[in-house]
Amino acid sequence: MIRVQREDFDIGSEIHNLTAAKHGIGGIVTFVGVVRDRLGDSEDRLFATVFLGSALLFLGMMFVAAAVFGAIVIVNAARPESLANSTSFALARAFAFNMVNVYAIKMAGVFMVVTSTLALRTGFLARWIAFVGLAMALVLLFASQLFDFSFAVFPAWTLLISLYILIDNFQLVPALRRQ
Repeated sequence: MIRVQREDFDIGSEIHNLTAAKHGIGGIVTFVGVVRDRLGDSEDRLFATVFLGSALLFLGMMFVAAAVFGAIVIVNAARPESLANSTSFALARAFAFNMVNVYAIKMAGVFMVVTSTLALRTGFLARWIAFVGLAMALVLLFASQLFDFSFAVFPAWTLLISLYILIDNFQLVPALRRQ
């Protein structure tokens, strides 16, 4: 939406308007921002580019797959009798399935490798978390088709890092207040 206003532009109110009642907005983008904030000046340009690029590719693939799944639902609601044996349905379903379970999973694996490598190089996470991340990324990159649970690897890894950062931040804040 484009609007012309007389009052000064306030980025805070715009962010509030954007995110009001949308509590799940931008989870992966927020995660990327928190990790980049922890990296600070130690962020390497090459790794930063691959880190951000793989996150954006993952998101893009998920959006495309969601659009295809949404189209399947809309067509099924409008004409349920014509969808079941349709070649178009088979193509759309296979396309969305491959987008999520092959390509997006691989991008998630690349994202995990880069983040874990950055963690090892800069120390912004515990080393054991970086090694767990590398192992989990190898599962996504080379064996995701062998395990039915592979779709849960990326969210589990993201949760692990998020909890580590959250706990670490809570431990840091009281230490700073005491000084």
